[in-house]
Formats: sequence, C-alpha cells, structure tokens
Amino acid sequence: MLVKHIEGFLDYLRVEKNASALTLVSYRTDLTQLFSFLADKYSIPHDNVSADFLNHKSVREYLINMQEQGMSRSTMARKLAALRSFVRYLCRENILQNNPIAAVSTPKQDKRLPKFLYPLEIQLLLDAPDVSKPLGLRDKAILETLYAAGLRVSELVGLNVNNLYFDEEMIKVFGKGSKERIIPLGSQAISSLKEYLDKGRPYLQKSSTDILFLNKFGTRLSERSVRNIINKYVKEVALNQKVSPHTLRHSFATHLLNAGADLRSVQELLGHVKLSTTQIYTHITTENIQQVYHETHPRR
Repeated sequence: MLVKHIEGFLDYLRVEKNASALTLVSYRTDLTQLFSFLADKYSIPHDNVSADFLNHKSVREYLINMQEQGMSRSTMARKLAALRSFVRYLCRENILQNNPIAAVSTPKQDKRLPKFLYPLEIQLLLDAPDVSKPLGLRDKAILETLYAAGLRVSELVGLNVNNLYFDEEMIKVFGKGSKERIIPLGSQAISSLKEYLDKGRPYLQKSSTDILFLNKFGTRLSERSVRNIINKYVKEVALNQKVSPHTLRHSFATHLLNAGADLRSVQELLGHVKLSTTQIYTHITTENIQQVYHETHPRR
C-alpha cells in the first residue's frame, strides 16, 4: 500500500532535501488528494491504494479531473511534480521496481509574465507612508527593504535585528528551505531602517525581542499584514493595478536587468536555485532592448 510511505517520503524531503515546512504541507495535501481520487475511482479504502492502481491511464484521468474542476495548469503541474517526486522516492527505496508514470507529460503552461512597477510608480509607493508616525516609519522601512533586496514576504517578516549589517551595507535572509543568503542594501533602505529602529520600533516594542518588524502588539508582523500595508498605500497613491509584496520583488529583478545586471547575479540575489526561474524576467525587458537597439544601431 502506497499511503503508508508518505511519511517516510516527507521525512526524506525534510532531512535530505532540506524542504521547507510549506513544501511538506503542499506535498502531503497533493498526495492525499491523489489517493482519494484513486480510492473513489476504484471503490476501495483510501489506505488500500496500491501500485497496481497507479499508472499512466489513472494519472491522466486525475489530470482531466483537476481540469474539469477548473484548476489552473500551474496547480496541476505542481501536483504532478509532487507525485513524480514521490514515485522517484519509491523507486529509490526499491518499493517500486520501475516508474509507472514516466510517460505522463506535464500540462503545457500558460506564459504569464511577472507584473512589475515602473520606477516612478515605485517612487510614489515608497514615499507614501507618513514618517512622522512610528507605524509610518515601519511601513517605509518595509517597502524600502522589499524593493532594495528583492525579498519574498516570508523572508521579510522572518528578519531579526541581528540580520542587519549596516557597516557592510548587507542584510542576511533565510529563503526557501532555510537557505541563507547575503544581499546588499542601498543607502535609502539603510536610512529608512535606521530611522525605524531609532524612532519607530521603540514605540512598538512591548518587551525584549530581536524581531525586526513589529505589529502594534509588539509581536512579529504577519505576511497578511504586509500585504494589507501595501494595499493601503497602493490605494493612497492610486496605482491602477494590484500590487503584492511579490510585485516589488518582480520590480527589483526587472529594474536590475534593465540597467544591465547579468542574469547570474540576479539569480543569486533572488535566491533562485535554477537559472530558468530567473530567465522569465528577460521577457519583460524586451521593450528596453528594442529602445537600446533603435538608439544605437548604425542601420536603425
């Protein structure tokens, strides 16, 4: 029976692959949903789903079922990736003698380019907080740090004061899988962080803590709170689009590439494992490339 091997698989991901807690939860959910589908299809108990029921045909039917439920192709691809990883683990452990789903192809993905803000829009957003108030100083530091370092929102809220290295103009963050990386900080982000630490954070701090970004109760700010903060200022400056913390990360990468940064450096700054993940940003710099061409080519 395959269900009993899920825990061993998750332990393997946790120990050998240093998988994040979010990845483990997602994989557990994806595999549980697959086995529930197979159990319903073959009218057997969930725990009795064996390798005999896991094959090219049944997995294709599962993909069709997800499509009929209106799931996006990216969600379907992620669930299939979880299953593939699980099957490879079973083969590695000699629980399966061969890969029964090797011929299943990944659903073709929609090409969706990352949304980003133009430099002027970034300027409007970063200047929106009222820095005469402690919360405004905090919000200003949050926005400046997100854009200056291209952080994921989870990395931002996980920051502690000792992750800041002002003398070196660096910040230390822990990304996916608790992977550590050091990122340069610009002068404006450093200035905003110092202002917050000096004049804002003391008013929010209720007890001794090393947490960098505090909420009004003196505890760690949540990811949802950061999204709400951004939404607040997006409305104030009347930006005509949806903006998330990830939009600032996309803007960070896009602006670096437009200014001539090389792809490998941007990959390191973003904490991407694969260069192909970073390459998506090259598609949104086409306008800039065309402008350079028309301004510089002798036969334009």
